[in-house]
Amino acid sequence: MTMLQDPSVKYRPFPQIHLPDRQWPSRTIDKAPRWLSTDLRDGNQSLIDPMGAEKKNRFFDLLLKVGLKEIEVGFPSAGATEFDFIQGLIREGRIPDDVMIQVLTQSRRDLIEKSFESLEGARAATVHLYNAVSPAWRNIVFNLDRAGVKALAIEGVSILREQAERRPGTDWRFEYSPETFSTAELDFSLEVCEAVLDVLEPTPEKPVILNLPATVEAASANIYADQIEWMCRHLSRRGSVIISVHPHNDRGTGVAAAELAVMAGADRVEGCLFGNGERTGNVDLVTLALNLYTQGVSPGLDFSDIETVVKTVEYCNQLPVHPRHPYAGDLVFTAFSGSHQDAIKKGFEAQARRNDQFWDVPYLPIDPADLGGRYEAVIRVNSQSGKGGVAWVLQQDKGLKLPKAMQANFSRVVQQLADATSRELATADIWEAFQCAYHLTPGQPLELIGFEETGASRADQQRIFVGELKVDGRTMTIEGRGNGLISSCLAALESGCNLALDIVDYQEHAIGAGGDAQAAAYVQCRTRDGGLVFGVGLDADVATASVRAILSAANAARAQL
Repeated sequence: MTMLQDPSVKYRPFPQIHLPDRQWPSRTIDKAPRWLSTDLRDGNQSLIDPMGAEKKNRFFDLLLKVGLKEIEVGFPSAGATEFDFIQGLIREGRIPDDVMIQVLTQSRRDLIEKSFESLEGARAATVHLYNAVSPAWRNIVFNLDRAGVKALAIEGVSILREQAERRPGTDWRFEYSPETFSTAELDFSLEVCEAVLDVLEPTPEKPVILNLPATVEAASANIYADQIEWMCRHLSRRGSVIISVHPHNDRGTGVAAAELAVMAGADRVEGCLFGNGERTGNVDLVTLALNLYTQGVSPGLDFSDIETVVKTVEYCNQLPVHPRHPYAGDLVFTAFSGSHQDAIKKGFEAQARRNDQFWDVPYLPIDPADLGGRYEAVIRVNSQSGKGGVAWVLQQDKGLKLPKAMQANFSRVVQQLADATSRELATADIWEAFQCAYHLTPGQPLELIGFEETGASRADQQRIFVGELKVDGRTMTIEGRGNGLISSCLAALESGCNLALDIVDYQEHAIGAGGDAQAAAYVQCRTRDGGLVFGVGLDADVATASVRAILSAANAARAQL
């Protein structure tokens, strides 16, 4: 067999940026950047079936609902669908006063003019012009030298000014992208950007947006941050420029690149909801925004109904959101592992005890309720689950707080069921197994009909239990005495049914509050031969719940005989 050449020899490492005094590693993000959604343009052009008018309108409404204030609505020169959609937004008055729409154009006169035509009548709009500047595009795609690429940029932004001056009724803003910035020489990117600024003459009151995209993510995120910091330092009009970044995700580190770029000085981030876009996609605005929440920073975007956002995006893009997608996937707040479930359960209990404003639950970096999630969906049960997960499901669905020993006992029952069925167990499956395991269903060998508890003579202060039971379908009365309800009930069972049980543990609690509250009682008993059995009793009356718990354990003891 001939050995294949090592593929690594085909590639060259990306050069480091000479920035020995870089500042971004010691910075933190303490406020949200400006956000621009490119879903309707960059995201749309990457779809197998681009959105039609109905889907684009639905997506635009979603972006407004989420709180996006800057939206790239299309590429007007791409066709009638794009052009008509943009004009429709303007004619129908659907653009709020605090929202800036934006369109993209290449640096060609006919395309720039078409872009301005699409925005006729707009109160305000940004026209975004781009041309590629990196060596591969200069040499392979366009066959232009540096001077030719720079001239193309200058010509394009000159036409921007010309077209804007012909339409003084609109508040025009400009954005320029040295496309493929991430793989271009920094000195040349700076030279082109300075030439663009010379033409557009920005001011602090009316700044120009310079977008420095990672058109192709070709290096680790720290390199991109170095590039952004270098540009921020060397631009001559930094106070009149908004630095925007547009990271793609070719290396799978688009989110990290965006975060580090903001630390390096970027003011604005461009991306798509859930990271749609060419190849591996644009940076994911949802993940970026919710990452800020986990650091105590408000992102200024509203994802409190994440399920609706997911469904709308999936409908419009015809692309699924992965079940493990950060924050938004169906399974990201779900634990199947027993140790994870136990930690989460204890975390919620500790959170309730603290009753403060700070979120601190193991395995959950963000409160699912902040995204419209339900706590009962956090823990789900399969063959990998442990006692904590099973107990959590019963507590959330039925209000039962099983003692630790009983949690372990019942988890074995659930484990056997999960192994037998080879599937996730629904809440109904677990409840049915619980009722069966602790003899709570009708038709048990020992069933309570009713009982009375009375005091005996004052000398011994004992109590007398008189119970009416159905034993194997036959009604009978049993009687016993003890120093309380439970001991007298156990004595009655031993004398009347020949069942000797000793209490090892007894616990009770209320389920709910007010007039509809119920009582839950749990017993752990030792049988005559030293075995352990468990019982559960549920009733509106706490005394009756206790008796039912003892009978539940008695049925378990009889089943072992």
